[in-house]
Amino acid sequence: MDPLDYLFGLEKLGIKFGLDNIRAIAAALGNPQDAYRSIIIAGTNGKGSVTAMVETAVRASGLRTARYTSPHLVRIEERFVVDGRPVTEGALRDAAAEVQAAVSGLRVRGTLDTEPTFFEVTTAIAFELFRRAGVQVAVLEVGMGGRFDATNIVTPLAAAITTIDIDHERLLGNTIAQIAFEKAGVIKPGIPVVVGERKTEALDVIASACEQRGARLVPAWEGVDADVALRDGRTVVELKTRQRSYGTVPLALRGRHQAQNAIVAVRLLEELDARGVAVPGAAILEGLTATAWRGRLDLLDAGGGRRLLLDAAHNPAGARVLGDYLREVYPDGLPLVFAAMRDKDAGGMFEVLLPAVTRLVVTAPRIARAASPDTLAAKARAVRPTLAIDVEPDTDAALERAWAGSTQVAAAGSIFLAGEILAAHASFRPVS
Repeated sequence: MDPLDYLFGLEKLGIKFGLDNIRAIAAALGNPQDAYRSIIIAGTNGKGSVTAMVETAVRASGLRTARYTSPHLVRIEERFVVDGRPVTEGALRDAAAEVQAAVSGLRVRGTLDTEPTFFEVTTAIAFELFRRAGVQVAVLEVGMGGRFDATNIVTPLAAAITTIDIDHERLLGNTIAQIAFEKAGVIKPGIPVVVGERKTEALDVIASACEQRGARLVPAWEGVDADVALRDGRTVVELKTRQRSYGTVPLALRGRHQAQNAIVAVRLLEELDARGVAVPGAAILEGLTATAWRGRLDLLDAGGGRRLLLDAAHNPAGARVLGDYLREVYPDGLPLVFAAMRDKDAGGMFEVLLPAVTRLVVTAPRIARAASPDTLAAKARAVRPTLAIDVEPDTDAALERAWAGSTQVAAAGSIFLAGEILAAHASFRPVS
């Protein structure tokens, strides 16, 4: 079977927590994850942004880097970035073939009694791709949770936990403390753990894990002076830590919340510098000012004088960030194109988003997990009965309907919606 067909065929197996499979696969490959130094980043929201900032800064310091993130927006190669570029399809296919052969051997020998999941295999592919590329430092975003996530077989130089909010309750728990326990699974003995979260119920769990494992808790905000402002929709931070003053920093990524992500990234980079990965101040600044991370408050020129603010917010905490941004930057409101997966709290997202929009167009990306637009419309009417709400199952038609009343619209609710829009409209260009 073609290696990529094999890989995508595993998606039907869904999610399974545990480290036995990934450890067995990695061992069969010769433990490629041990060929370079790793940094692991967990959290409910912000972990992808922090991963991107940290990798950009480490690369700017002159080291050969890798970045592993999930999910992808348009092409699976986006998950595997080496020196700032997604790997080629050929490189991915070759690494996938090796992992496929390793899994086949483990199945024949009975070491694996079931097929591994899609995420377990993509993680093994990432480890192998990065070894083949000769990277020096890999920055790894946890897929879900932390304790049983496939990325968690590495022995990292340092870790970060960005935020703790309610998401993936079926798998991670229904309380902040339960979810914090899962995220704290990435904490290993003797490493610094930079934490952006400030909720007491989460911090208590993380601090306890650090104490039990002999890791050092680094509260990201401790000893930091930060003044945050929005200028023409862009975030500017006056930033000073105990290590250095960074001056006035225009962040590459939009939104006040990116200041918090930037502080987590800076504190993590400073810890790396102290642990032998030399990252000078100029490289850290480049990580903050030059990072590209698509689909996150991503303002796009759609041509013909039209603009699209595309955001991958897919839970109430992420939606709250988008809602705050809309209220501050677009006080008169924008039309919103919205889609969500069936297992997401669409009602919770509507609670924080709908007060900031002038019209809602509900749609559905072409994926089996997508919620019915009619169901979403009913939930939206329950939150804001007087809002103009349209149902348009086709995403392109939904965008056109939103643009019919405004040259600027927003789209959010699902990473899959963002990916479908970007895949269908390669001509849309980021607005600098």
